[in-house]
Parts: sequence; C-alpha cells; structure tokens
Amino acid sequence: MSVTLRQLSYFLALAEARSFGGAAHSVHISQPALSMQIKELETILNVTLVERLPRGLHLTRAGRELEGRARRILAEIGELEAAARRKTLTGRLNLGVIPTVAPYLLPHALPALRADDRTRDLRIREARTEDLMADLQSGRLDAIVIAEPPPGPDLTAAALFEDRFLLAGSAERIAAAAEGMEALRPATLDPDQLLLLDEGHCLADQALEVCGLDRRRLRLDLGAASLSTLCGLVGQGIGLTFLPELAAGTEAAAVRQMTLRRFAAPEPFRRIALVRRSTSDGEGWFAVLSEMLARSGQALIASARAGIASGTRGGR
Repeated sequence: MSVTLRQLSYFLALAEARSFGGAAHSVHISQPALSMQIKELETILNVTLVERLPRGLHLTRAGRELEGRARRILAEIGELEAAARRKTLTGRLNLGVIPTVAPYLLPHALPALRADDRTRDLRIREARTEDLMADLQSGRLDAIVIAEPPPGPDLTAAALFEDRFLLAGSAERIAAAAEGMEALRPATLDPDQLLLLDEGHCLADQALEVCGLDRRRLRLDLGAASLSTLCGLVGQGIGLTFLPELAAGTEAAAVRQMTLRRFAAPEPFRRIALVRRSTSDGEGWFAVLSEMLARSGQALIASARAGIASGTRGGR
C-alpha cells in the first residue's frame, strides 16, 4: 500500500488546524473518515505522526518532518497542474491580490489585460497576505500582488510601484493633528486618534511600524475590514487613518467630507510587487502581467500625486 496525495492533504489540514474536527471541516469530510485516513497513513509509514491530547494535538518529530515533505510534494503537484493549465486551458492564470490593492488596481488593470489577450482566463482571489502566501506555496495560485514581499530563495518578485501613505480624516481632525508643527510626520500623531484595519492586514502593521507603535497602545482601535469603512468613519470625524495613494482617488470621491494631507519628506510608503514561486514556469506571462499591473498602478499613483500635490485635498 502506498501513500496517497489525498492522505497528505488531509495530514496537512490536520497539521494546520491542530484538531481533527477543524481539519475535517476544512477538507469537507467527516471526522471519523479523516481519523481513519491519518491512522492508515501512520500504518503505511510505520510511525506515529500526531500525539493525541484531551484538547487538541501535537505533531511528533516524525509528523513535523512529514509536514515539510508533504508541503513540498503538494506544491510540486500544484505547479505541475498550473503549468498544464497555462498551456492547455486557454491560458488560465490564478492571481491573488491583497484587499488594500485589489479594489483600486484591478478595475484599471483588467481591461488592459483582456485587450492584450482575450483568450486569457484570469481567476482572481482577494485575501490577506498570509493566506495568499500559503496558496502560492501550495500551487493554488500562480502569482500574488502583495506589499513588501518577504525575501527568500523560493520567491521571485517584480516591483510594480511605490505607494505613499497619506493622512486621512475630517478637516478639523487634520488641522488639529498638524497644529503647531513645522512638519507633519507619522511619529508625531496622537495614537489615541488612529483607526486601523483589523489585525492580519499588512497595511495595519505597516501603519503601526511607521508610527513606532504597538497596537495595544491604541485606545480608539475600531479595527475595520476595509479601507472604505475606515474612510467613512474618519470622514465623519471619528479619528484619523493612513490611506495609500493608490486608494486616494476612489475613496476621496466616495467620502466627500474626508480631507487628505501629505506627510513631510521622507514620506512613509509601501512597495507593491508581483510575486511567484522561483520554481514555477514564468516564461512570458509573468513579465507581461507585471508590466501591465505596474503601468496601471503607476498611472493611479501619478493621478493621486497630481491631485494632492499642494498638501491637502478634500473637506468639501
């Protein structure tokens, strides 16, 4: 009897969930069926993979070793399937994009991508960086658009554009934040005034980093799920937030009460990049995709910089 790919995928689900119930739910089978597959896998390999506890479980040393091997095996299988899709299924491409980029960049980039090749079948997934990275490594995604790609020999990144942060809030809040200051800088802001996205959003982590803050210091932490929600709140005078230039045009048009103010140089920013696995076949499609995404993003950034060149915009 041989180890099956299904057993490896079930084992990885168990390793991630750390419970049989949670793993069974994630792979859409019953808990007894999952438990039986794991026991069968242990029998085939003649090792104990999990230490079953009254509450949850731990991976044994053999289990931890298998987890790493299983991830590599399934990633290779995913890459094999992805390569076949790109060559035989009218150029299907699975792309992941973080939520603070997708609603602003894609409406501008997708028409250009379709015009370039109408046979291209582009599938989009919008999710947080951690989830996109997991799907990229597993082969479920061919490439992802994220901020500040993590370094590593297993990843290849193409820089798309630099996205500076603006301070967003009501005219009154912005004026009060800048009162008596020669230069507005993130570190000079009152942390009690800041609103951020929910934990897990890379933009929230970047905002805290440029301010030198710990999230636990924030008294007015109304963590929101989207930039649109944050802009609606700060437009009503409820705190201040950081808004990327990429989103400035869309959100300023939607929230007329919101004012945008530039920080003094050097302005805080994030770098947006297109990332793929280094082992994947990026011939042709990766360069084309990165060029078109970069062109669309840079056009949006240029428009935002022209509109807010004087320092303040909005508050109408």
